[in-house]
Amino acid sequence: MPAKMTKKIAPEIDAELWDEFVAVAKQNGQSQRYVLEQALTHYLRNVVPSQHLVRPDVMAAFGRVVDRNRDLLDRLAK
Repeated sequence: MPAKMTKKIAPEIDAELWDEFVAVAKQNGQSQRYVLEQALTHYLRNVVPSQHLVRPDVMAAFGRVVDRNRDLLDRLAK
């Protein structure tokens, strides 16, 4: 089987997030490349598809209804 093609990237990200990322990879005995690829795979396969389950205009309307009825919803929650 031929080797997978790769792309070299150099994004700038939050320094604290990077430090946490490096620490997690080290704690788990994994390479940074492996952890990053796993994170990207999870995001693309699980997070992105779930963002399209509810249309943005529906969520905006829901937010307006919740804001408008906040007092009633708080009372019902009790």
